[in-house]
This record gives sequence, structure tokens and C-alpha cells, in this order.
Amino acid sequence: MPLVAHNDLPTFGVLRDRGQVVLSLDRAREQDIRELHIGFLNMMPDAALTATERQFIRLVGSSNPIAQFYVYPFSIPELNRSEKAEEHIRRHYFKFEELAEQGLDALIITGANVITPSLVQEPFWEPLINIVRWAENNVASIFCSCLATHALVKHYHGIDRRHLSRKQWGVYSHRVTQPDHPLLRDVNTRFDAPHSRYNDVSREQFEAAGITVLAESDDVGVHLAVSPDQFRIIYFQGHPEYAAISLLKECKREVFLYLHGEREAVPRIPENYLTAAGETIAAAHIERAIAARAKGDTELEFPEAELRLHADNTWGDTGKAIINNWLGLVYQLTNLDRREQFMPGVDPNNPLLHV
Repeated sequence: MPLVAHNDLPTFGVLRDRGQVVLSLDRAREQDIRELHIGFLNMMPDAALTATERQFIRLVGSSNPIAQFYVYPFSIPELNRSEKAEEHIRRHYFKFEELAEQGLDALIITGANVITPSLVQEPFWEPLINIVRWAENNVASIFCSCLATHALVKHYHGIDRRHLSRKQWGVYSHRVTQPDHPLLRDVNTRFDAPHSRYNDVSREQFEAAGITVLAESDDVGVHLAVSPDQFRIIYFQGHPEYAAISLLKECKREVFLYLHGEREAVPRIPENYLTAAGETIAAAHIERAIAARAKGDTELEFPEAELRLHADNTWGDTGKAIINNWLGLVYQLTNLDRREQFMPGVDPNNPLLHV
């Protein structure tokens, strides 16, 4: 069922223009359909703030449970923002205190940039954990992406993520390890998924904490895992929300930072992402970037339009299917007559988790 444009967030108009069904608030109120209210904690840096917003809201709106989706973006004031990003948040985002007062059915948490060696030293740490503590008793499930996964396993299980020798990014093949889990209903047992990260939590670390690994890659490790109760927290190390051009945009930003002397390492092409012809084009551009930096030239144009033709999305349907299953379980759980019984914690024997 559709998204509801319940405020003037520009993303709703963008998605409508791209063919997604987005109801006005008046039209939604004319329909006698169950509502799901999803909090969306967007901690992404300014360059990816609105793109991430669109990606997750699009993914929610592509799902099929019999419900209208109200998505409420909010952020954390402690994050360092530009004036433009602050204005976007001020005009279109909600305050957490207001959402906590009105109530939510589920919560999505994005990743964030880090500026300190330890997550617990980050400016966002305490506000994030306060939100998570509230969510423990007030939402049916928390969906974590990338850094949010690392933060929550640190908070709940004391797991320290391992820093990788280089950025792990690209598109990788994964294998489902628990095909009967309801989150993986109708999901191919092998599928692609994008990753973009400098840190990792291993299968051994997850399993030692009682967390169930649902899908992993021989190349990059765990993609999807779930809390010991099988539903309360969904852990992604990868990015099911990414659009076809997301990795391309990241590559463009990395080349830009390299040209401007803000990073020393020569940018790498995302693995298994572009066609062979696309990799040739990207590799040639990086060689030009090396030469341009040596001459102090920062005006080299990134061949984005050309490379778009060589970037395929091989993971979108899988991401939609998993989100669809997650929201379906949220719908069932929050639609129970005895809802209060389940909000403090989910019984692993709950039949909802074994259908």
C-alpha cells in the first residue's frame, strides 16, 4: 500500500514524480486502511542526507502489507551540519520528543560518519542510545543499517567492530544461511547486495552474542543478522536501500576529495559494480585524477553520465522483499489485540516468527 505525504518533505514529491504511489493526507484519510507509523533516524552526513532519505522511504513505500505508511524522518542535533542541511531538517524533519509522545510502530536507523576512534566517544552516541532505549519498549522492531548495526551490537553486547585495512565497497554475492526465517520468505537463496564500509563485525562475533546470521558473503562477511529473539533488531552491514547510482555517487565524492587533497589514498573502483567497459572508463578517469592532482588541477570532471550507463542494480528486488517481510511482521505484531504483551520484548516462540 502507498506512502502518505503527511508533511511537505520534498522526497514525497520526488517519489510521486518517479511513478511511486504517494497519497495526500486528505486522500489517505478517506480510506479505512490500517496505518503503520515508521520512525526514520537519519544520521547520514550532509552529502548523503536527502539521498538516503529518498532511498529508505522509497523502499518502505514499495512494500505490500495492507497498510498506509507514515514515515517520520528525524535526526540528532549533536551531529555537525551545514546551514543547508540544518534548514532541511528544521523545515521537514520531526523532533524525536514529538514522535515519542505520539508513538511509532517501528524504527529505521541509518549509518553516520565517525570522527573519533571509538563509537562511544562520538557526539551522536548518547542521543542515539537514548533513542534506542526508548524504542526497546515502544516499537515492535528496529531496523539498523551499516554503522547503526555496529553501534547497537556495541551497546547491547559489548562487541567492538574491527577496522579493515581498506574500504570494503562494491556489490557482492551472498548466500542465505537461514532460509526458513520469515524475514527471508520468497528471497532467493543467493543474491547480490552492496557494501560500503571501513569496519566489520564477524560471524563469530555475532554468533557469540546469540545473534542469528541470516545472510553472508564469502568475500565480505555478514550482510544480515537478527537479534536473539529473531525480530526485535534487524542488523544490516550492507545497504539494501542503495539505488543503482549510490556507489557511483560515492566514487565521485572520493575522487573529488582526492583531487582537493582531503584524502591521500588513490580512490578505488567499487568491486563487481560496473560493467567491464565501465571499469575501463572509471580506471582511466582515476589515472587522469592522479595526474591532475600532481599538477594541482581540481577541476577534472567526473564522467558520471557515461558511467551511469554501466552501473546495474542487481540487489533492488531482494532489498524490497526483505523490507516487505519485515513490515509484514511489524504489521501483524502491532495489529494484535494484546499488543501490550509484545511491546517490551518478542517471545521467540511467538507463532508470528515461524509462519
